[in-house]
Amino acid sequence: MPIKVQGDLPAKGILENENIFVMDENRASTQDIRPLEIGILNLMPIKQDTELQLLRALSNTPLQINVTFVYVESHVSKNTPTSHLNQFYQLFREVKHRKFDGFIITGAPVENLEFEEVNYWKEMEEIFQWTNTNVTSTVHICWGAQAGVYYHYGLEKRKLSEKLFGVYEHKVLNRKIPLVRGFDDVFMAPHSRHTTVASEDIYNCKDLTVLAESEEAGVFLAVAENGKKIFVMGHPEYDRLTLDNEYKRDLGKGMQIQIPKNYYPKNNVENRPLLQWRSHCNIFYSNWLNYYVYQQTPYEFIDNDIILGR
Repeated sequence: MPIKVQGDLPAKGILENENIFVMDENRASTQDIRPLEIGILNLMPIKQDTELQLLRALSNTPLQINVTFVYVESHVSKNTPTSHLNQFYQLFREVKHRKFDGFIITGAPVENLEFEEVNYWKEMEEIFQWTNTNVTSTVHICWGAQAGVYYHYGLEKRKLSEKLFGVYEHKVLNRKIPLVRGFDDVFMAPHSRHTTVASEDIYNCKDLTVLAESEEAGVFLAVAENGKKIFVMGHPEYDRLTLDNEYKRDLGKGMQIQIPKNYYPKNNVENRPLLQWRSHCNIFYSNWLNYYVYQQTPYEFIDNDIILGR
């Protein structure tokens, strides 16, 4: 799928080396088609890594996508250069007048704080409310999912006795729902978090339908409002070495952390981790774009003449 990004975005060259079709704004302007408008609210500290992971995950359908990266202004990023944000991102207040076909809200390293203690929570509340009217379908990831079910349905998160960290087995439920079409009965996916939303709370919420669950990690995937809201409690977008980098980073800080489960062959950290979740990540995002974005958004949802520069 051609993904439209700014020509000098660092992730563009990496994706092109992987034979992923990435189109810059100059070439896209010559095509008389209506691309899907996808916004990504990137709350992760090292934003470049998340950009690459999500763009890679969005690259597996023939649909053309115009990606807009968004960030909050009520928090100062310490791990991403201001120059990068200024060049490739827009503040939420700069895009909130727009309509998006799809929107992704990432995780964030603030899960040990109560939601109201997060310094950008007021802005998050505005964003969650805005997605109700300005977005066809929104995917919430990890902390974004916990925050989403808290804001929309009042479900509290709970602290775990130890970090849920590794790659876990999940079973597909409600197979007839298109979001899990093509999934194997059992699939693997990464988790990296200190908190959770109890499975019983999710099942007891009449607005939520659980599509995949793990005996160890709990609910992985749930939907509401026929897919207008999608909640992913793990990190299917992670790269092969993301958990490895997190593990070695925390060890270097002297933190007490367990080796990631089901990750290193023979539990030997010197062994290259097996990539066990990429295919289901690709299927998930392809299904989302096809069934919940492309097939649901009216052609005139966005001013097509403005997109085409007429």
